[in-house]
Amino acid sequence: MPLFDKQVPPFYRWEGDTLILNVLGRPNSKQDAIGRVIGHQLEVYAAAVPRRGGATAHMVQYLASIFSVPEHAITVVFGEKNVNKQLRIESPGKLPSVIQRAKK
Repeated sequence: MPLFDKQVPPFYRWEGDTLILNVLGRPNSKQDAIGRVIGHQLEVYAAAVPRRGGATAHMVQYLASIFSVPEHAITVVFGEKNVNKQLRIESPGKLPSVIQRAKK
């Protein structure tokens, strides 16, 4: 089967009201920002140093504001100390435009 025929898994999925999001973390960035979709991950830039999970904690704070949820509504499933992460976001109040576009 040719490589271009392979279907890339989506960077997010829903389990009821919970959003499961695959993230490619970009620590040490100049500012916090949502990037583009790369394969099956969403780039998320964090203006924090990747030391002892600090960049991930900073990213969770940032994403809580983006998704309009309290920080405790976001669970890091895996990747706390790695750039490849999976997050569970319970009942997001808002969705960033990249997810709204992907939904259609």
